[in-house]
Amino acid sequence: MPAMTAVDADAPTGDGTPAEAVGPLVRGVGVLRRLAEAGGTLSPSALERATGLARSTVDRITATLARMDYVRLDGRDVVLTPGVLELGNAYLAALRLPALLGARADALADELDESVSLAVADRDGIRFIHQATRRRALSVSFRIGDLLPAERTAPGALFATEWTERDWARWRTRRAADPRDTAFPAVPPRPEPAPGTAHDTADAVGAAFADRVRAARRDGWALDDQLIEPGLVAVSAPVRDPRTGRVACVASVVSHTSRHPAAELPATLLPRLRTAVEAMEADLRTAPPPEPGPAPAGLATWTTASKQELGRDFVESLARGLTVLTAFGEGRPALSLTDVARATGLSRATARRALLTHEHLGLVTAAAHEDRAFTLTPRVLDLGFPPLSRTTLPRLAEPHLRALADRVREPAALAVLTADGTEVQYTAGAGTSGVLTVRIPVGARLPAAATSLGRVLLADADGPLSPELTEVGARGYALADEELESGLRSVAVPVRDRTGRAVAAVNVATHAARRTLEDCVRHLLPALRATADDIQRDLHRASRFTKVPTT
Repeated sequence: MPAMTAVDADAPTGDGTPAEAVGPLVRGVGVLRRLAEAGGTLSPSALERATGLARSTVDRITATLARMDYVRLDGRDVVLTPGVLELGNAYLAALRLPALLGARADALADELDESVSLAVADRDGIRFIHQATRRRALSVSFRIGDLLPAERTAPGALFATEWTERDWARWRTRRAADPRDTAFPAVPPRPEPAPGTAHDTADAVGAAFADRVRAARRDGWALDDQLIEPGLVAVSAPVRDPRTGRVACVASVVSHTSRHPAAELPATLLPRLRTAVEAMEADLRTAPPPEPGPAPAGLATWTTASKQELGRDFVESLARGLTVLTAFGEGRPALSLTDVARATGLSRATARRALLTHEHLGLVTAAAHEDRAFTLTPRVLDLGFPPLSRTTLPRLAEPHLRALADRVREPAALAVLTADGTEVQYTAGAGTSGVLTVRIPVGARLPAAATSLGRVLLADADGPLSPELTEVGARGYALADEELESGLRSVAVPVRDRTGRAVAAVNVATHAARRTLEDCVRHLLPALRATADDIQRDLHRASRFTKVPTT
């Protein structure tokens, strides 16, 4: 007799939710999804309307998510923070495909000067796991984690070549329930059908998709001729898993008709796409087994301590349920119930209920055998990844700079070196309300050698350094004392990327009459370093599977 699934084993409630599902976790996931669909920001009142939850419930959920560093409360708004990316990062790390194939996609984009994407199947849709986009006035705006209906994409036709009859039935049910694709916020909705033609339109869409699937099965590639919106075209080819021969992901080259008419894509772009796909498949064949990274530690203890500190404002079952998702990662793509409990420090009963809930929500799936190994699904990317996957370093830094300026009552700024290394360019800042204060606008450029920001970045440059810059590099901060302007003092520290390279610097500026140099080091530097650490932490989360521009 086959093993029962979690839903088989537990009687569902009237709305189909398993009886053992964790209600606060269901509601918390709903809040994260509504925030992601809204672009990352909603007021509590808007969340109340979007989720149908009571205001008190929304407040408790957002307080818990804020404690987890998944959202922040910004004035009247609830805003997703880069901390929530750890959920999507867990899925992408466990999947491994972005890490193994992303460089090939980037190289193809550079070669063709076109956008290139990698996508995986998500039931009857496709979801992007890597994007190499071109910076143009007219460019593709899809983000990692965006979900598109299969029938409106080239990758969808390729994935559908492997659909079972059950998959086709689910697709037809979804199409009948949502013929305009309103459940897919990443694509424009289909136009309203003319009166009396709705059924004919649905039949035409279904027949056209079936024809494209047959062509994809025959040709081994697929074409998108303005299926999503006028002007957008793409050609796609499958990347197959060397162990199973099934489609692991689909690589696509995306353009627009003014550059490449759809009819020309098989001749102009497909040959080079196929060459890149062959190299990707070779990479999958030769990739060494992953080394499991460290599992998260102390999560159960942390949630208990947070509950004791915050009381009823902290929903412990929500926090514990979300931490279960972070047990997965590189080298940990499939975990048993015991593995999850061990990694998180949760009891088996608590971990089981969380996994059952995530399975109901479509965030995990389990093998139908006695061991019940669980894996994350692409749907985890729903939880805040798309609106944050196109962020920039200035956006990441701004809330931290505001907090720093409020704390020390002095203006703070972020800057980068210009390409020639002679100037710094201000990219973000936070001011104060004093009568006499430093105001340097974003975009301004100043001589690097005369500023603390420039010196701390120059101290990280390659090549021989002056004794002064060598000292700056050794102590990890730079001071500027009235060299740029009389009365202006500042202290700066670097912001480092995941490789340890200084990509930007943050500083605090003051007037010489308010603070001595010793005071800058004793009182401003610790707060400045803590802020740089906060920015770096967000940068490292955001840049694990995406490129984060420094300007």
